[in-house]
Amino acid sequence: MKIATLSIVVAAAALAAGCANPERSRDLANPKVSALVTAQQVCSNCHGVNGVSVSPNFPILAAQTEPYLVAQLTAFRSHGRHDPEGFEYMWGISRSLTDDQIKGLAAYYSSQAPAREAIEGDRSRFDAGKAIFEKGVPAAGVPACASCHGDKGQGNATFPRIAGQHVDYLVKQLGVFKRTEQRPEGAIMKTVAHNLTRKDMEEVATYLQAMPDL
Repeated sequence: MKIATLSIVVAAAALAAGCANPERSRDLANPKVSALVTAQQVCSNCHGVNGVSVSPNFPILAAQTEPYLVAQLTAFRSHGRHDPEGFEYMWGISRSLTDDQIKGLAAYYSSQAPAREAIEGDRSRFDAGKAIFEKGVPAAGVPACASCHGDKGQGNATFPRIAGQHVDYLVKQLGVFKRTEQRPEGAIMKTVAHNLTRKDMEEVATYLQAMPDL
């Protein structure tokens, strides 16, 4: 019994020591834990180690602009962004992040290589999406995506990178902008998305996901 008890005490002490080590910790309330450790040990569960998520439920963060990432993490922390997937996953995670940790996470993901995912499909669908990206939908008063997000969808400051993003995620967020007030900082996108049809959204999203390889 004494040996068993000693073993339990030693194991517990080792576990406690591991949790106390800022370089091997998932403690989101510890300001000493570096952004790199948080990215690789916490954020990676949904977004991938290098910011390239496998599931389209979670956005690709690789090569995203730093100002956009800082703005979104800050919005999650303050509960300013409240689309369902946002608050379900991100409110709790971001709650105790410091400004320096947020900046560190943004710097880490922005430095990762962009996602590349070629898609096979009807070329006319890509062409239709390209037209919306480059020229908008003039008849509906929808401006070109490229005017804010860059000619290659690479993003511009707080306007996010959209090239290489998952189709499903892009369509879902366009729907959020169009139908709700859940992302108040994106008020300009509500106007843009208002006159997009579901078909428009799917076409431009399909083009954008494949964009790096087109």
